[in-house]
Amino acid sequence: MIITFCGHSQYEESAEDEEKILSLLTELVGDRHAELYLGGYGSFDAFARKCGKKFQKTHPNTKLVFIPPYITIDYQKNHLNAEKDLYDEILYPSLEDKPLKFAILYRNKWMAERADCVIAYITHDWGGAYQTYKHAKRQNKPLYNISDNEL
Repeated sequence: MIITFCGHSQYEESAEDEEKILSLLTELVGDRHAELYLGGYGSFDAFARKCGKKFQKTHPNTKLVFIPPYITIDYQKNHLNAEKDLYDEILYPSLEDKPLKFAILYRNKWMAERADCVIAYITHDWGGAYQTYKHAKRQNKPLYNISDNEL
């Protein structure tokens, strides 16, 4: 099972949201093998990784997978050394033909397309996280928005 996370880069974590994510993961994954696809940008991504690490302690069949948007030499030098210790695996989507300016958008779409479901924190209808959420919805992916906002 592949679970993708998407949420706004400006996010303030809470114990309530952590409990929501851990409960969802327990319900969705159970004891099966799961890969949690994580983007590694912004506050929500960091929070999702933290929740994934916590879930992994009691569910060792879970793998945290970082999906970088770029594979340029500069990106690898400046970011991947820090990231490789935070995840179990780094998976590069094939996005070399996409403009760097839009790499994160294409990476997010790639993640949503491969996911069995998406756990989100979406509070408003603009920005990259919302675009990813809409894309997952068009792909008929099960969506779980842990914010209290209805979209």
